[in-house]
Amino acid sequence: MAKKDKHVSETPATAWLRERGVVFTEHVYEYVEHGGTEESSRQLGVPEHEVIKTLVMQDEKREPLIVLMHGDRQVSTKNLARAIGAKSVEPCTPEVAQRHSGYQVGGTSPFGTRKAMPVYVEATVLALPRICINGGRRGYLVGIEPAVLTSLLAAKPVTCAI
Repeated sequence: MAKKDKHVSETPATAWLRERGVVFTEHVYEYVEHGGTEESSRQLGVPEHEVIKTLVMQDEKREPLIVLMHGDRQVSTKNLARAIGAKSVEPCTPEVAQRHSGYQVGGTSPFGTRKAMPVYVEATVLALPRICINGGRRGYLVGIEPAVLTSLLAAKPVTCAI
């Protein structure tokens, strides 16, 4: 994985990881509005499949949840709802997502969120040797072992990628 030598100040996500003794690498890139994981993977030289996006969604009761998905895949909300026992699931608006997570959209991390939310991870993410996931700021990813998602976040594996 490519890495730029640029200092990044602490975020709630990196503080959360450090408090738990998680070893991670830092990957800074030039944030591009609406560039998404395609842009970050291109700049960092990392396969987009290994760049994991953090999506804040809500069920039919408007209860928030986080879904972690491969950058090159989409979430089937129908399959996700079925997997978690909800009637329906939909993405939160950017304003609602920011209120729940405490992070600006484009810089949302599953670590150190403002509100505790259930976390679901596409099961195939856990089979990767290493992933890059948002570190709590636009243009900033952290490289970690996927096992951190289940061991420290208690992320539940689901099959909902399309």
